[in-house]
Amino acid sequence: MKTKLFVFLICFLSLVSLSARATSLNNDTQKPFVVVLDAGHGGHDSGNTGNGYKEKDIALKIILEVGKALEKEPGIRVIYTRKTDVFIDLWERGAIANRADADLFVSVHCNAHNSQAYGTETWVLGLHANKRNMEVAKKENEVIFLEDNYEEKYAGYDPNSPESFIGLTLMQEEYLDQSIMLAGLIQNNFTNNLKRKDRSVKQAGFIVLHQSYMPSVLVETGFLTNNKEGAYLNSKKGQREMAASISDAVLRYKKNIDLSTSSAKNPVITEEEIEKAISETETNEYEDVVFKVQILASSKKMDTKPSNFQGLKDVSRDKEGGLFKYYYGDTSDYNKITLMKTFAQEKGYPSAYIVAFKKGEKVKLSQVLTSKDK
Repeated sequence: MKTKLFVFLICFLSLVSLSARATSLNNDTQKPFVVVLDAGHGGHDSGNTGNGYKEKDIALKIILEVGKALEKEPGIRVIYTRKTDVFIDLWERGAIANRADADLFVSVHCNAHNSQAYGTETWVLGLHANKRNMEVAKKENEVIFLEDNYEEKYAGYDPNSPESFIGLTLMQEEYLDQSIMLAGLIQNNFTNNLKRKDRSVKQAGFIVLHQSYMPSVLVETGFLTNNKEGAYLNSKKGQREMAASISDAVLRYKKNIDLSTSSAKNPVITEEEIEKAISETETNEYEDVVFKVQILASSKKMDTKPSNFQGLKDVSRDKEGGLFKYYYGDTSDYNKITLMKTFAQEKGYPSAYIVAFKKGEKVKLSQVLTSKDK
């Protein structure tokens, strides 16, 4: 229950910081909410064939069910990258969404492994947190070799080269919070409604997400190589249930966006609300690690009193090189610092981000967050 509450709180708090973008979208009342649905693989690219099932067929059936549900909703326009068994370049899938000025891009896939691994996971575009995530992305991205003239389309991109991933997140960085919010809603539905194993929201450098310039997610609905899960995903019941979870998450995402910009004027999150949210959220402690939110870097030395930082309390200052770094918060609880980051962004620090310290030394956040998985 607390996990579900945490996802809800993150979604709610993120909405306030996204209100400016959403308001501009809603100024044009004639513009529908455009969702591009992408069934992975297709045509001569069958995807994985665990237990004899074809990923391309299952992904398409789930996507068509998602679209059927969304098309019933007023104000929503659904666009498909494919509705039949055809091969679509990764580059073209993103281009379809960009040409449509889409509000969301959702790509559906099925997983595979050489064991009986199972569970659902939803990916957003990001730098690889560890070697395992990098291998997952490389496997999906290698489909570009099946495309005509791939050298020209991807400007020398090499799926096997770590260097090729480094710049993938830059153009989509502003949409990362929205993507994570949608991914969290999808995973929440899979876990709480369908009782599927939660393999969490993850980040990796998928080209199909990189090519789309809007909030985007890639959904791995389960493992075809798992005997029980593969049979479930290949069944009409499984496909309907997975599709219902995805479409419900999309509708919740849209509803939250609408609510954040409708009749409420200048919504403001108070410090009391943040403290209440923190007290009601499950903890996620990291031993010997301290998280802080960096809100500002300046050559100017300032007093850390709240009046100098939009009313934020608990601001600290460190000198690093020739700059003074100003941090908000100090906790070993990652869930708490995530809420504090969103609060800082809403208070006027949109570029605020989380940093981690171990024994007083700054360390890479990605290394800290993946340490629990190793």
